[in-house]
Amino acid sequence: MAVSRCRGLFVTGTDTGVGKTHLTAAILRVLRSQGVRVGGCKPVASGVEQTPEGPRWGDVEALWSALGGEYPRERICPQRFAAPLAPPLAVRAEGATVDPRALRSAVEWWADQVEFLLVEGVGGLLAPVSDHELVADLARDLGFPLLIVARRGLGTINHTLLTCEAARSRGLTVAGVILNEPLPPDPGDVSANLNAAELARWSGVPILCEVRHTPGQGLPGLRDLQTIAWRSLDQAGDAPPARH
Repeated sequence: MAVSRCRGLFVTGTDTGVGKTHLTAAILRVLRSQGVRVGGCKPVASGVEQTPEGPRWGDVEALWSALGGEYPRERICPQRFAAPLAPPLAVRAEGATVDPRALRSAVEWWADQVEFLLVEGVGGLLAPVSDHELVADLARDLGFPLLIVARRGLGTINHTLLTCEAARSRGLTVAGVILNEPLPPDPGDVSANLNAAELARWSGVPILCEVRHTPGQGLPGLRDLQTIAWRSLDQAGDAPPARH
Protein backbone atom coordinates (compact mmCIF):
# COMPACT_ATOMS: atom_id res chain seq x y z
CA MET A 1 0.00 0.00 0.00
CA ALA A 2 1.05 3.58 -0.54
CA VAL A 3 1.09 4.17 3.19
CA SER A 4 4.22 2.03 3.42
CA ARG A 5 6.09 5.03 2.04
CA CYS A 6 5.85 6.72 5.43
CA ARG A 7 6.48 5.41 8.91
CA GLY A 8 4.05 5.46 11.77
CA LEU A 9 2.14 3.82 14.60
CA PHE A 10 -1.39 2.50 14.96
CA VAL A 11 -2.92 3.64 18.25
CA THR A 12 -5.38 1.21 19.82
CA GLY A 13 -6.80 0.77 23.29
CA THR A 14 -7.75 -1.94 25.73
CA ASP A 15 -11.28 -0.48 25.80
CA THR A 16 -13.24 2.57 24.78
CA GLY A 17 -12.71 5.67 26.91
CA VAL A 18 -9.13 4.87 27.92
CA GLY A 19 -7.81 8.08 26.34
CA LYS A 20 -6.59 7.07 22.88
CA THR A 21 -7.49 10.38 21.30
CA HIS A 22 -6.02 12.49 24.10
CA LEU A 23 -2.76 10.56 23.94
CA THR A 24 -2.65 10.62 20.15
CA ALA A 25 -3.19 14.39 20.16
CA ALA A 26 -0.51 14.87 22.81
CA ILE A 27 2.03 12.82 20.86
CA LEU A 28 1.23 14.81 17.73
CA ARG A 29 1.95 18.03 19.63
CA VAL A 30 5.22 16.64 20.96
CA LEU A 31 6.40 15.57 17.52
CA ARG A 32 5.40 18.89 15.96
CA SER A 33 7.35 20.72 18.67
CA GLN A 34 10.38 18.63 17.69
CA GLY A 35 10.08 19.70 14.07
CA VAL A 36 8.72 16.39 12.78
CA ARG A 37 6.39 16.54 9.78
CA VAL A 38 3.69 14.42 11.39
CA GLY A 39 0.10 13.56 10.51
CA GLY A 40 -2.87 12.13 12.36
CA CYS A 41 -5.69 10.04 10.93
CA LYS A 42 -8.78 8.42 12.42
CA PRO A 43 -10.27 6.64 9.39
CA VAL A 44 -13.73 6.37 10.92
CA ALA A 45 -15.48 7.96 13.90
CA SER A 46 -18.92 7.74 15.46
CA GLY A 47 -20.69 9.73 18.14
CA VAL A 48 -21.57 13.29 17.17
CA GLU A 49 -22.20 16.34 19.33
CA GLN A 50 -24.73 18.83 18.02
CA THR A 51 -23.56 22.42 18.53
CA PRO A 52 -24.86 25.82 17.38
CA GLU A 53 -22.15 25.74 14.71
CA GLY A 54 -23.25 22.33 13.48
CA PRO A 55 -22.28 18.69 14.12
CA ARG A 56 -19.00 18.17 15.93
CA TRP A 57 -16.95 15.00 16.38
CA GLY A 58 -14.78 15.53 19.45
CA ASP A 59 -12.06 13.09 18.43
CA VAL A 60 -11.68 14.70 15.02
CA GLU A 61 -11.51 18.17 16.54
CA ALA A 62 -8.83 17.07 19.00
CA LEU A 63 -6.61 15.69 16.22
CA TRP A 64 -7.28 18.69 13.96
CA SER A 65 -6.28 21.08 16.73
CA ALA A 66 -3.15 19.06 17.62
CA LEU A 67 -2.08 19.35 13.97
CA GLY A 68 -2.41 23.12 14.15
CA GLY A 69 -5.46 23.18 11.89
CA GLU A 70 -3.16 22.60 8.92
CA TYR A 71 -5.04 19.66 7.42
CA PRO A 72 -8.71 19.34 6.43
CA ARG A 73 -10.94 17.48 8.85
CA GLU A 74 -12.10 15.35 5.90
CA ARG A 75 -8.54 14.02 5.57
CA ILE A 76 -8.19 13.39 9.28
CA CYS A 77 -11.45 11.44 9.36
CA PRO A 78 -13.37 10.92 6.09
CA GLN A 79 -16.09 8.64 7.50
CA ARG A 80 -18.06 10.13 10.39
CA PHE A 81 -21.35 8.85 11.80
CA ALA A 82 -23.77 10.16 14.40
CA ALA A 83 -24.65 7.35 16.81
CA PRO A 84 -22.16 6.64 19.67
CA LEU A 85 -21.79 3.00 18.61
CA ALA A 86 -19.26 0.84 16.82
CA PRO A 87 -19.14 2.16 13.23
CA PRO A 88 -21.03 -0.70 11.52
CA LEU A 89 -23.82 -0.33 14.08
CA ALA A 90 -23.83 3.47 13.88
CA VAL A 91 -24.21 3.55 10.10
CA ARG A 92 -27.26 1.27 9.99
CA ALA A 93 -29.39 4.01 11.54
CA GLU A 94 -28.31 6.24 8.65
CA GLY A 95 -28.97 3.69 5.94
CA ALA A 96 -25.28 3.60 5.03
CA THR A 97 -22.29 1.30 5.32
CA VAL A 98 -18.66 1.76 6.25
CA ASP A 99 -16.52 1.67 3.12
CA PRO A 100 -13.46 -0.57 3.82
CA ARG A 101 -11.59 0.86 0.84
CA ALA A 102 -12.06 4.38 2.16
CA LEU A 103 -10.62 3.31 5.51
CA ARG A 104 -7.39 2.45 3.74
CA SER A 105 -7.31 5.26 1.20
CA ALA A 106 -7.79 7.71 4.08
CA VAL A 107 -4.41 6.56 5.39
CA GLU A 108 -2.75 6.32 1.97
CA TRP A 109 -3.32 10.03 1.34
CA TRP A 110 -1.00 10.95 4.22
CA ALA A 111 2.00 9.10 2.76
CA ASP A 112 2.74 12.01 0.42
CA GLN A 113 2.15 14.63 3.12
CA VAL A 114 4.16 13.60 6.18
CA GLU A 115 7.19 11.64 7.32
CA PHE A 116 5.48 10.03 10.32
CA LEU A 117 1.83 9.16 10.82
CA LEU A 118 -0.32 8.27 13.81
CA VAL A 119 -3.45 6.28 12.94
CA GLU A 120 -6.08 6.01 15.67
CA GLY A 121 -8.52 3.13 15.73
CA VAL A 122 -11.96 2.98 17.33
CA GLY A 123 -12.63 1.21 20.62
CA GLY A 124 -10.35 -1.76 21.17
CA LEU A 125 -8.43 -4.03 18.84
CA LEU A 126 -11.34 -6.45 18.37
CA ALA A 127 -14.01 -3.79 17.91
CA PRO A 128 -15.88 -4.03 14.58
CA VAL A 129 -14.78 -1.33 12.17
CA SER A 130 -16.96 -2.40 9.22
CA ASP A 131 -19.50 -5.12 8.48
CA HIS A 132 -16.83 -7.72 7.79
CA GLU A 133 -13.68 -6.71 9.67
CA LEU A 134 -12.30 -5.70 13.02
CA VAL A 135 -9.91 -2.91 13.97
CA ALA A 136 -7.18 -5.58 14.04
CA ASP A 137 -7.79 -6.37 10.37
CA LEU A 138 -7.32 -2.73 9.42
CA ALA A 139 -4.18 -2.46 11.54
CA ARG A 140 -2.75 -5.59 9.90
CA ASP A 141 -3.35 -4.23 6.40
CA LEU A 142 -1.79 -0.86 7.20
CA GLY A 143 1.30 -2.54 8.60
CA PHE A 144 2.07 -0.12 11.44
CA PRO A 145 3.16 -1.42 14.86
CA LEU A 146 0.64 -0.95 17.66
CA LEU A 147 0.78 1.59 20.44
CA ILE A 148 -1.61 0.31 23.10
CA VAL A 149 -3.29 2.76 25.47
CA ALA A 150 -4.38 0.97 28.64
CA ARG A 151 -6.17 2.14 31.75
CA ARG A 152 -3.99 2.81 34.78
CA GLY A 153 -5.97 0.93 37.40
CA LEU A 154 -7.44 -2.33 38.60
CA GLY A 155 -8.16 -4.82 35.82
CA THR A 156 -5.66 -3.44 33.34
CA ILE A 157 -3.33 -6.43 33.50
CA ASN A 158 -5.96 -8.77 32.10
CA HIS A 159 -7.22 -6.28 29.50
CA THR A 160 -3.73 -5.38 28.33
CA LEU A 161 -2.45 -8.95 28.14
CA LEU A 162 -5.55 -9.95 26.17
CA THR A 163 -4.93 -7.11 23.73
CA CYS A 164 -1.28 -8.09 23.32
CA GLU A 165 -2.23 -11.73 22.79
CA ALA A 166 -4.90 -10.83 20.22
CA ALA A 167 -2.37 -8.67 18.40
CA ARG A 168 0.33 -11.30 18.26
CA SER A 169 -2.09 -14.03 17.21
CA ARG A 170 -2.83 -11.88 14.14
CA GLY A 171 0.81 -11.20 13.36
CA LEU A 172 0.75 -7.63 14.67
CA THR A 173 3.76 -6.08 16.38
CA VAL A 174 3.25 -4.25 19.67
CA ALA A 175 5.66 -1.32 19.95
CA GLY A 176 4.69 -0.39 23.50
CA VAL A 177 2.02 0.38 26.08
CA ILE A 178 1.03 3.64 27.77
CA LEU A 179 -0.86 3.41 31.05
CA ASN A 180 -3.28 6.32 31.14
CA GLU A 181 -5.49 7.72 33.89
CA PRO A 182 -8.46 9.29 32.06
CA LEU A 183 -10.41 9.87 35.29
CA PRO A 184 -9.49 10.76 38.88
CA PRO A 185 -7.90 7.69 40.46
CA ASP A 186 -9.60 5.61 43.11
CA PRO A 187 -7.60 6.24 46.30
CA GLY A 188 -8.34 2.69 47.37
CA ASP A 189 -6.85 1.15 44.21
CA VAL A 190 -3.46 -0.13 45.36
CA SER A 191 -2.85 -1.84 42.00
CA ALA A 192 -2.11 1.38 40.12
CA ASN A 193 1.49 1.63 41.31
CA LEU A 194 2.18 -2.06 40.67
CA ASN A 195 0.64 -2.68 37.26
CA ALA A 196 3.47 -1.35 35.09
CA ALA A 197 6.05 -3.78 36.45
CA GLU A 198 3.66 -6.72 36.27
CA LEU A 199 2.64 -5.89 32.72
CA ALA A 200 6.26 -5.59 31.60
CA ARG A 201 7.04 -8.96 33.17
CA TRP A 202 4.09 -10.83 31.72
CA SER A 203 3.77 -9.18 28.32
CA GLY A 204 7.37 -8.68 27.25
CA VAL A 205 6.25 -5.32 25.89
CA PRO A 206 7.84 -2.02 26.96
CA ILE A 207 5.67 0.13 29.22
CA LEU A 208 6.57 3.49 27.76
CA CYS A 209 5.16 5.73 30.48
CA GLU A 210 2.33 6.25 32.95
CA VAL A 211 0.12 9.30 32.43
CA ARG A 212 -1.49 10.60 35.62
CA HIS A 213 -4.80 12.43 35.84
CA THR A 214 -4.17 16.10 36.67
CA PRO A 215 -7.34 18.24 36.46
CA GLY A 216 -6.96 21.68 34.92
CA GLN A 217 -3.54 21.05 33.42
CA GLY A 218 -4.45 19.63 30.05
CA LEU A 219 -2.99 16.24 29.34
CA PRO A 220 -0.63 15.24 32.15
CA GLY A 221 2.57 13.34 31.53
CA LEU A 222 3.65 15.55 28.65
CA ARG A 223 7.20 15.62 29.98
CA ASP A 224 7.32 11.83 29.89
CA LEU A 225 5.92 11.78 26.36
CA GLN A 226 8.72 14.10 25.26
CA THR A 227 11.39 11.60 26.36
CA ILE A 228 10.17 8.80 24.08
CA ALA A 229 11.76 8.37 20.65
CA TRP A 230 8.45 7.89 18.86
CA ARG A 231 9.96 7.58 15.40
CA SER A 232 12.05 4.59 16.46
CA LEU A 233 9.10 2.66 17.87
CA ASP A 234 7.89 1.57 14.46
CA GLN A 235 11.11 -0.44 14.16
CA ALA A 236 11.45 -1.49 17.80
CA GLY A 237 9.06 -4.44 17.80
CA ASP A 238 8.60 -5.94 21.24
CA ALA A 239 11.97 -4.72 22.45
CA PRO A 240 12.63 -1.84 24.87
CA PRO A 241 12.28 1.47 23.02
CA ALA A 242 15.12 3.84 22.29
CA ARG A 243 14.98 7.15 24.14
CA HIS A 244 16.41 10.58 23.55
